[in-house]
Amino acid sequence: MKRRTEIIVSFYPFVNILRRNRDTQINKKKDAIYVAVISLFSQSNFQYMHTCHASMVWHLHNTTPFTLSVLLSLYASLSLSLSSLSAMPPAAGAVALHSSLCSTASEKPYSPLRSTLLHVAPKPKSLLQSHPLYPPTHAKLSLEFKEKILCLEVMGIDAGKALSQNPDLRTATMESIQSIITFLFSNGILEKDLPRIFGMCPKILTADIKTDLTPVFDFILNELKVPENSFRRVINKCPRLLTSSVKDQLRPALVYLRRLGFKDSGALAYQDSVLLVSNVEHTLIPKLRFLETLGLSKDEIRNMVLRCPALLTFSIENNFQPKYDYFAGEMGRKVEELKEFPQYFAFSLENRIKPRHTEVVQSGITLPLSVMLKSTDEEFRELLKQGCG
Repeated sequence: MKRRTEIIVSFYPFVNILRRNRDTQINKKKDAIYVAVISLFSQSNFQYMHTCHASMVWHLHNTTPFTLSVLLSLYASLSLSLSSLSAMPPAAGAVALHSSLCSTASEKPYSPLRSTLLHVAPKPKSLLQSHPLYPPTHAKLSLEFKEKILCLEVMGIDAGKALSQNPDLRTATMESIQSIITFLFSNGILEKDLPRIFGMCPKILTADIKTDLTPVFDFILNELKVPENSFRRVINKCPRLLTSSVKDQLRPALVYLRRLGFKDSGALAYQDSVLLVSNVEHTLIPKLRFLETLGLSKDEIRNMVLRCPALLTFSIENNFQPKYDYFAGEMGRKVEELKEFPQYFAFSLENRIKPRHTEVVQSGITLPLSVMLKSTDEEFRELLKQGCG
């Protein structure tokens, strides 16, 4: 265990160096380190000494195939050519790789997580050394915790953000994370989907398969009528489904939406799944009540929502209120136009609604709300010319 600890502890500064600002001179150092370390792996003599453009020395002892796969996976994302090594400035350090590199004494059995790490192109996003939850030189951090952070980063997950949003991840075991990944794979999720899914909802990494995840897939299959071969499409559309309680969130939302008139379960699953993770009492109902204050009847609101489900996702304070104020005040339009064109609320107030309205007023013409906003820039210019002509 001591030798393996040496691997991880000395490996982490390596990762941190590589993940610095890509837009500065550090990038050249990072590339040089990648080239130097990977070139070592291709040498038959594992005591080979190679210089690299970095002021530190790397010592890897009894490196496991897993650690090797992580290094190779990290390097693969850069697609660097070893020929670039010749253009590098003189070295400021050295890398030592000992003959014990190929030792299999500590070799681990296959696991989905390690397979994933080997194939998923890494997309590091955060500087862990600056994150309060991960001081990389902290002596008290366990080996497993450091390995866990490394695994997340190699999979393309912002580990700092994940730890902030899901503190339980600090105590989660590698085995439990592996089981989550295996379960998702068994339900059609692909390796390339993991960065987005875990990145958006890191709580999935500490979910209970039996009580949390399985009920969600059962709900998707039996109540949304989604076939198993389409699970991936639904989850990628809304990863938050996997962190939502079927009993307390998904089923009540589905019942309420069906009462509103959403009869097409497929449309809810594939297009409007975000509505299923919206709280009925605190999110959906308040928005409908706000629309009532505009003088719209419940039937009119229902028709508007069915024509434009996105209405239920818009903020009252940041969307409905300011856009309606401009609509009724500056534009002087009647609420009847909103009944016919509820998509009005989907357009940007500053970038679309105000500029278009201003030009229409300056041109002295009148355009239906839908025509004014839906037309392309070219079509809009043509409409203005025709109106002025």
